[in-house]
Amino acid sequence: MTVRIENQTCFFATENGEQIRLCGDLTVITDSDKSMSAVEIEGRRIYITEAEADALTVAGATDGRKHLKATDSDSVI
Repeated sequence: MTVRIENQTCFFATENGEQIRLCGDLTVITDSDKSMSAVEIEGRRIYITEAEADALTVAGATDGRKHLKATDSDSVI
């Protein structure tokens, strides 16, 4: 997945072509099962890196992420 941001407009390269959205219309979420950030476009989740998530929120997307905490005793977190 590649995210490009220009003038508060987000361009997502997907397997079905490019999706274009205004950053202010997006909410970055956390998928707890995958421990990844994502945005939902037309009912489909597009997974992004934390750097991309941060860039989207700086460009105007709503930050709806939640912090996950490891509960496994073998975790380094």
